[in-house]
Amino acid sequence: MYEDDKWNPVTGEELTGFLEQVGKIDGVLDPSAETTKVEWRSLPFFDSVAMIRMRDENWMPKELTVYYLTDQGTLYRLNGTSPPIHDINAKAPIKVNDGNVLDYLRFFCFFVRGEEGPFLIAEDMDEPNMPEMDDKMKAVIGGSLRPASFEGKNEQSHWLCDAVVFYSNALFIANFSVHPSGMIEMLDDEPIASDLSVRVNRPVALDTEGKAK
Repeated sequence: MYEDDKWNPVTGEELTGFLEQVGKIDGVLDPSAETTKVEWRSLPFFDSVAMIRMRDENWMPKELTVYYLTDQGTLYRLNGTSPPIHDINAKAPIKVNDGNVLDYLRFFCFFVRGEEGPFLIAEDMDEPNMPEMDDKMKAVIGGSLRPASFEGKNEQSHWLCDAVVFYSNALFIANFSVHPSGMIEMLDDEPIASDLSVRVNRPVALDTEGKAK
């Protein structure tokens, strides 16, 4: 998610202070200034809210990345559920427009998860959160992908968007309605491919048993 050059490293005293504020993560992970990589970036649908991500080569599973939103020093953990996002959307507030609605759709669908993980907006094979796969599976999946699209607004001034979604081990085309409040509805979906041999594996939290989710 957001694997681009807009991330800025957090170092020195800022890193130490942030890790002290975070403390133990999910009751299991102990961030370390020596091994934990912390970065931040702005988001196009907020004026003053930044996103922070944490990675550590010593964490298990290695695919785990921990994310926060920060607003004037208050941290909101992106743990795969919707309440933290809706809370900060109301407080900040969120500012969705024609130019950033697809960015927000990608963000929301990645971080508000189902039982099988994220609803990854899958636009091309270069998407860094796509699972590793062999050439045969690349051909099957690659031919089904396409850029997400903004299709205009409805009578309620909700943004209408279409996108290919990779969820669990299946691909489908979905139609979304994005509300000005940041609420997103999936209006319809049509399966493209199911029972694939790969699935998205990008955990953002650990459950009470230490298992990735």
